Amino acid sequence: MDSLDMAGHLIRRLHQQSTQVFVQRTQAAGFDLTPIQFAALDAIANHPGTDQATVAELIAYDRATIGGVIERLEQKGWVARVVSERDRRARELSLTAEGQRILKALVPVVRGLQDEILSSLGDADRNRFLKLARQAVGQ
Repeated sequence: MDSLDMAGHLIRRLHQQSTQVFVQRTQAAGFDLTPIQFAALDAIANHPGTDQATVAELIAYDRATIGGVIERLEQKGWVARVVSERDRRARELSLTAEGQRILKALVPVVRGLQDEILSSLGDADRNRFLKLARQAVGQ
């Protein structure tokens, strides 16, 4: 088997292409963030009051490094962390007004770049790819 035809290699290349398109399009729209930061913003928006560990689970990201992601979002003024009243050790996350504004402006940009990521596929193949990718990751 040629290593260039292995699933892991192709997935890595697709990830690189996806990240490149994301960064190019979001920067062109005036935003400075990574795909992981966007995923965290979206998860927090959809689960306000959640903690960092849950955000990591929701976006399938490493729990040990999610803190740095959240910290950068907090430094940008997009996320607020408050001590949980239920568990003083936990920090509840929510979007700030600025974070909500940014996410609202970002969503159309991110939706728009999705087709570009798989631009070499027709609509039917794109839908099949997404179905198979969901299946492969267990969703």
